Amino acid sequence: MTFDRRQMLFGAAALTVLAACGRAEAQKYAVTMTDAQWRQKLGPQAFAVLRKEATEAPYSSPLNGEKRAGIFACKGCDQAVYSSSAKFESGTGWPSFWQPLSPKAIGTKTDFKIGLPRTEVHCSRCGGHLGHIFDDGPKPTGKRHCLNGVALIFKPGRA
Repeated sequence: MTFDRRQMLFGAAALTVLAACGRAEAQKYAVTMTDAQWRQKLGPQAFAVLRKEATEAPYSSPLNGEKRAGIFACKGCDQAVYSSSAKFESGTGWPSFWQPLSPKAIGTKTDFKIGLPRTEVHCSRCGGHLGHIFDDGPKPTGKRHCLNGVALIFKPGRA
């Protein structure tokens, strides 16, 4: 069996992508638990979203309509991730923010689950899946951090 140059280049590119995906999965986080411990802590719906990268149904989270000043924290590890001062009504049915509280509070990776690349956002402390980032948000960033409300807890107070 012989390979032409195009097949070799495609194969090399595919291996590079697979290797990169493997490295992303190997990342270590400050907060870790077994699946059984996460299930017990989070409950079935939050476990599915935070640990298995599911998406909650649109308009199902009370946090979508939350208008008070405060901080949104990761339900998995309680790390503050977003401020109410960056929250906006996106009309999508999920809590949306134009920026995180701090760039260090989140991490990102490319997600191909729907066949097209999307930017997945996760908690930098526990690796919990929070949602996705899109390029159709308001100024000043133009970003829409579209989050699963079940992955967050809201702490009222100063934002």
